[in-house]
Amino acid sequence: MANLKPIVCLSFMISVGLMFLILACALPQYNNWWPFFVIVFYILSPVPTFISRRLDTEPSSMGRSLAHFLTTGIVISSFALPIILARSPYHNPVINWGACFLTLTGNVFIFVTILGFILMSDEENVEYSMW
Repeated sequence: MANLKPIVCLSFMISVGLMFLILACALPQYNNWWPFFVIVFYILSPVPTFISRRLDTEPSSMGRSLAHFLTTGIVISSFALPIILARSPYHNPVINWGACFLTLTGNVFIFVTILGFILMSDEENVEYSMW
């Protein structure tokens, strides 16, 4: 059986990130579910990398560069959405700044976890590299 320490670490990090996201939405002083829309970015961020990995065999091809560019755009959009929601109408913002900071903290944890999963699946000697 493979070493389960990286899997346990990644699952703990993603649960902490989701906890920050749910706290940003559900705390009584915030009580607004708009920050939960960053889940769409969490789902979309690894898709270009996995598609380019399936289609391109060379690690330095143009498809991989395009996939990295699209992934970077998705990640930046997930960090920009809560900031825009916190600043949207100046007098009556959609979310509070506290919810924005909790969402940004959750983003950091989730994207570090996604990066760790992608790097772990790149290793050839790991059983989980079937992706």
